Amino acid sequence: MMVVLIHAKPVMFEFLFKLSASKPSAPDPVVAEQAAASAQSASRRAEQVARAHAVAGDEAAAFECIVSSEFADARLIAAEHVHSLPLLEKVHQAMRNTDRRVAKLMQGRIDLIRHQAAETQRAQASIDTAQRLLNDDKLSPNQVAELDRQWQVIKATPELASAFIVARAALAARLEAQVVLQRAVIDAVAAARASVSNGQSAGELAQTLARLDAQHAQHAQSPERASLPKHLESDFIQAREQAQSALQALQQHQAVFDARQAALTEWQAQDAATLDADTLKRAWQALPRLPESPLSDSLQQQFAAVLASAPAPVQTTETEATPAHAAPVLAPRKPRQELAPVSKEATQQLFKVLDAMEAALQDGLLHVASEHDKTLRDSKHGRLTPAQADRLAHVRGQFKQLADWARWGGNVSREELVKAGEELPAQELPMAELAKKVGSLRERWKSLDTLSGPAPKSLWERFDAACSLAYAPAAQHFKLLADERHGNAAKAQELIAETAALAAEESTDWKHVASASQRLRQAWTRLGTIDRKEKKRLDTEFGAALDALSKPLDTQRQIETARREQLIVEVGLLKPSERNTVDMLKALQDKWQELAKALPLERRAEQALWQRFRAACDDIFAQRKETAHAADHERREHLHARVALCVSLETAVVPEGDDKARATSIQHLLRDTRAAWNATGPVPRANEAKIEQRYQEAVAGVQAQADAIAERAGAAQANALRDKLRLVQALETALLEGDAGADAAAWLQRWSALPPLDTQYERSLQQRFAAAQAALGEGNAAYVQQLQANQQRLRDEVLRLEIVAGVDSGAEFARDRLKMQVEVLQSSLKSGQKPLTQVSQLMQLCAIAAATDARTASRIETLLRRIGGHAK
Repeated sequence: MMVVLIHAKPVMFEFLFKLSASKPSAPDPVVAEQAAASAQSASRRAEQVARAHAVAGDEAAAFECIVSSEFADARLIAAEHVHSLPLLEKVHQAMRNTDRRVAKLMQGRIDLIRHQAAETQRAQASIDTAQRLLNDDKLSPNQVAELDRQWQVIKATPELASAFIVARAALAARLEAQVVLQRAVIDAVAAARASVSNGQSAGELAQTLARLDAQHAQHAQSPERASLPKHLESDFIQAREQAQSALQALQQHQAVFDARQAALTEWQAQDAATLDADTLKRAWQALPRLPESPLSDSLQQQFAAVLASAPAPVQTTETEATPAHAAPVLAPRKPRQELAPVSKEATQQLFKVLDAMEAALQDGLLHVASEHDKTLRDSKHGRLTPAQADRLAHVRGQFKQLADWARWGGNVSREELVKAGEELPAQELPMAELAKKVGSLRERWKSLDTLSGPAPKSLWERFDAACSLAYAPAAQHFKLLADERHGNAAKAQELIAETAALAAEESTDWKHVASASQRLRQAWTRLGTIDRKEKKRLDTEFGAALDALSKPLDTQRQIETARREQLIVEVGLLKPSERNTVDMLKALQDKWQELAKALPLERRAEQALWQRFRAACDDIFAQRKETAHAADHERREHLHARVALCVSLETAVVPEGDDKARATSIQHLLRDTRAAWNATGPVPRANEAKIEQRYQEAVAGVQAQADAIAERAGAAQANALRDKLRLVQALETALLEGDAGADAAAWLQRWSALPPLDTQYERSLQQRFAAAQAALGEGNAAYVQQLQANQQRLRDEVLRLEIVAGVDSGAEFARDRLKMQVEVLQSSLKSGQKPLTQVSQLMQLCAIAAATDARTASRIETLLRRIGGHAK
């Protein structure tokens, strides 16, 4: 019989393979060997796990167990007992590419050890820092605060934490000592300043200063003296000097008081008859004077009492005894008989000047009183009455006393000015402030000359030397400034000459001219100060030279401005909808850049034109953007349409019924959807890949349904093909064995009971079955001979197809296979025709009616499974 089987689907061969594989088979020796190997493996696993548990406490044995074990569980158990860093690194290196769990465990422990080591190192560094700060003389709170911030993020061991706590407590003690020392120094400064103004006596003030000096000596010996702010030391020294000055003034005052008190005591002890009033007055006036105070008033009253107890002088002068605080008493002289009597107008003028002098003395205006005294001395007031002369002498005495105190106070103030002048060089003041201070000191010196009289020559020489020394750096600085001004004037003259030379060249390199003009302007503005006399002239000359250089440049810039205006007009004439608009716009922008590089305009004009040009370009881009927005809207509409197509595929339901009809329905759905998909326009680029992926997934889902239906149909066809093929082979075998029986209707009934195949398959197998069924009658001998004659051909075709399909033929066909391989190769080289596919060759093989033994049938089924698998 000849059965033709063409274009069988791969699913059929797959079902044939499954059915053949489902046949019961004898026990396989390989399976038994695998079972024995599994038992041995389980035994080794248990042994190595027990060994891994037994290495607890022995890291070297644990390492050997890990390296030699072939089971991951045993390696993990042994790895739990490894803790030292060298062995951890060895295990990690060995298991890095072998056992990820062990490598991860080792890496975690290595990281933990390294982290702990790093924390220990940081903690030790903090402790070392604390020790260094303890040994540092200039410990500051900021350093301790920074140390605390560093320690807060450190997780130290208890031992290191205890060491840090001890060092930190020592630092806190030092900071507390610094605070106490600073507070004590501040209190000492306050006490020194208060001692000047609290009205202490000289002895009390001396005791206070001695106490402060002792405290200051203790402060200087303090270990924390280096931490004191620098200004506290200078403040204490200044306050101490002020207090010492006050003490010296009190001691001088006390010495004057003691001298006057001793003189009064001596005079009071003498006999009043032996006292001479004029001698007492001269001796009293010769003593140092006291400032106005209750003590001075008390001494003056005592002197008046002593003077009153003295006998009256034999000869009187024009003026009687004056108060102790008046001007010195002059030697008696004869009255001037030639003076004329005082007129009424002169008397009124005398009293007026005298009243003004008393008012000036009362207000402490010594210089005004001096002017009035000079007026009185220059005036011709004639002879005065005893009362007028006494009043005049009293006022002049007050003036002299005030002048003496002013002279003394002026000298003290001058000493302070000298000291201030000597301290100026050490202050390192800015030159302007230094000059101002020196000038101020000299002005104050002049004012003291007016108020308290001229200064001693030695004091003036000290003051002048101190001011000259302090002003020397300022004088040098101002000299340098003057030299700099002269140098700037020379530079300005050079710029003027350069500008004039450029203007005379008449260059047409406008960019160079513009840059040179701008450079010259900037260089002129960067010139330093110039003397006023030269500044105005130089500005005029430079302006004239720059105008000569800039006139041609301004003319050319007007031309360039017109060109830029034309570019703006051309941009406005562009049509946004045209395709080449962007290229034309870029060309205009490039043209603008070329013009700007060739000759830059004035900054304001350039900016204004550029803003207009840019606005015109932005308008073009804005209109194109609107067009792009419309296109984006259209793309979004296309996206919505494609989303709807995807939804239709995702929700598609295949109607129940015949598998073939269902498969056809699915194919129509896919074809229509593809046509609608292609009909839609482009979608937004950002969603293009996503919607395409969704569509492919939806198509794949629907196709999966079609494949499932096709698979079921193919399975049914494959079963039917297998059954009918086996029936044909059974009938042919029965004919060969002569055991077919005479009942053809039974074979036909068995054939009809099988499900029908596709038309092509059904026709091929029906022809082969019909030929075999026809041989059931008297002509079966010829058919049997045909079957036996085709047996070798069938084997050759099977061998040929095994070579093509790459299927092993077995050892017994090795020689034939080698020979057949040569034939197949020669046939493929000589035929010149397109070779048949493996499926077509398989169908031709199945169509050969030949006697089929069990080995050949098995080889054919193997080919069916192999070719079916490849076709799939």
